[in-house]
Amino acid sequence: MSTPVHDDPLSKERSHLAASRSALRAMREDVESLDITDVTANWVNAAVLEAQIEQRIKALADLSETPLFFGRLDYLHAPGAEQAEGGEGERFYVGRRHVHDADGDPMVIDWRAPVSQPFYRASKKDPQDVSLRRRFGYTAGDLTAYEDEHLLDPAEAATTSRLLQEEIERPRVGPMRDIVATIQPEQDEIVRAGLAGSVCVQGGPGTGKTAVGLHRVAYLLYAHRERLARTGTLVIGPNRSFLHYIEQVLPALGELTVRQATVDDLVAHVEVRGTDEAATAVIKGDARMAEVLRRALYSHVVPPTEGVVVVRGSRRWRVPVYELEEIVRELLARDIRYGAAREALPQRIAHAVLVQMERAGEAPDDRVQNAVARNAAVKALVKSVWPQVDPAKLVLRLLADADFLAEHAEGLLTAEEQKAVLWAKPARSVKSARWSPADAVLIDEATDLIERTHSLGHVVLDEAQDLSPMQYRAVGRRCTTGSATVLGDLAQGTTPWATRSWAEALGHLGKAEAVVEELTAGFRVPTDVIAYASRLLPHIAPGLTPVASIRENPGFFDIRTAPDGTADVVAACRELLEREGSVGLIAADARVPELAAALAAAGIGHVGPGEETTHATRLTLVPASLAKGLEYDYVVLDEPRAVVDGEPDERTGLRRLYVALTRAVSGLIVTHGTGLPPQLA
Repeated sequence: MSTPVHDDPLSKERSHLAASRSALRAMREDVESLDITDVTANWVNAAVLEAQIEQRIKALADLSETPLFFGRLDYLHAPGAEQAEGGEGERFYVGRRHVHDADGDPMVIDWRAPVSQPFYRASKKDPQDVSLRRRFGYTAGDLTAYEDEHLLDPAEAATTSRLLQEEIERPRVGPMRDIVATIQPEQDEIVRAGLAGSVCVQGGPGTGKTAVGLHRVAYLLYAHRERLARTGTLVIGPNRSFLHYIEQVLPALGELTVRQATVDDLVAHVEVRGTDEAATAVIKGDARMAEVLRRALYSHVVPPTEGVVVVRGSRRWRVPVYELEEIVRELLARDIRYGAAREALPQRIAHAVLVQMERAGEAPDDRVQNAVARNAAVKALVKSVWPQVDPAKLVLRLLADADFLAEHAEGLLTAEEQKAVLWAKPARSVKSARWSPADAVLIDEATDLIERTHSLGHVVLDEAQDLSPMQYRAVGRRCTTGSATVLGDLAQGTTPWATRSWAEALGHLGKAEAVVEELTAGFRVPTDVIAYASRLLPHIAPGLTPVASIRENPGFFDIRTAPDGTADVVAACRELLEREGSVGLIAADARVPELAAALAAAGIGHVGPGEETTHATRLTLVPASLAKGLEYDYVVLDEPRAVVDGEPDERTGLRRLYVALTRAVSGLIVTHGTGLPPQLA
């Protein structure tokens, strides 16, 4: 006997989904039908309002394969008075965005709303007044299953959610997706941390730290929309491939205005065409260079040698040299930006003249002071005492002039270090110089010494462990009046200047007070894979807690010798492509061309990092140097020893290998023709 539709819970939920989609469509149509002709005073206001409406329409898009809601909460009592949505026994559907019906009653509650929080944090021990939590399972956007937890029923034992496990282990194709349906309690605490404080998240592979950082941005934009609309938000990633991989997460959550950039993008004052030796880059990235630059900049300020005479009509006003010296000393003591002090100097001189005028019985006003500040004699004195300095030219001189560098690096850099940063062939101009990435960061530091860098409301810095102290300072300048979310894993630091401790890094960032949180529960990497990779931890990051995988599926893991070289690697790729999901072939950078040719000869299509995979082409060939932050359902790791040997030192090589080993979500095949590194024994 079939169950009547009105008694079938799954049918009821499908009906609510259909009604919610209709309500969302009506909300979108309401915005599309807005007529702004009578509410805009001019074309500027009209353009701004049109842009806002367009953004709102995009935010209300209904993505057919993205569930509109993924959970339900049945409260025993009404939520608190501050959550005025609820009544006695209120029921809430939790989803990616708020949806209301024609009467304004909520049909889906935004996952970021306070009333949604128990969906992530309620438990048998702390039910938070929730009698039932229901999770929904979807297939290609269709609601196909549900699962209930009766949190107030003592007879029902706490169990691991099957739907939650299935969502975590669902195959991945294409860019990174949000984890809004699977956020864990310890992750939710970080996501909902207040805007005023900065947070640093230490998390091993697969702990979800990147997703936590992105969802934190989405939460802050919800909770502090007006403030962050004024001050701005920024997500900083290690490279373009990584940013491309994560770029769809925030739009899927309805947030379309967050800027994404690399550190190199932030400091792009000059064209970067050169590279540095590792030892040179380490010195240029050292925080001591900030003081070298400061000394070099302020060496341009010279004491006045004579007074200044200002002619106004038939009167001559003289500011003596001792008074000018006092003004200069006072500006230097105030420790304000070089450019701001330079702009203040003529006004201070003009003020001294106005004091004399008042003593002589005149009554000058602000217009007179401004006129005196623009006087030719005053301008000439300012030019000689406090000259303009171009930041790129300042760095150019430091790197090209051994005597100038020695003068300002004394007591900071050794003679050997000074020799290492000097150019072998000094460039003649800023345009002809072959600037390196580290040089661009120095120019950014010099630029900020002259003129304050604009500060944003919140900055997310991912893969932070790879930044140099000077790069941290460059990021910190972008959030001096805002807060930061710092994400990283000390074990994955693969630059010669990689971070040694979060306390040191946060000090350079200017956020020493940030709270450091550690995520140790692994949701992405299978148990057997993370256990194998963790053999490297004592050699690359002693003291770090290994990640403990909470996945019930142990995953597929195999180590294979490859006597036939690339033919065995191609065979492993072909084997994994028979499974559902994305496949990554990760190899030492130097081996990528050979492997690309072998794949082409075998007729296996592939793309590079940052390129879109499709259901027809699911293989990505990844140089080990670009693997960080990426993930694939299955990975073939080619020649681990070559990955290690491709780095300037063994520790960095082992860290690069650790990254490569932990990119797999469902399975890993390690192929090697030569022996494995002994640290994996």
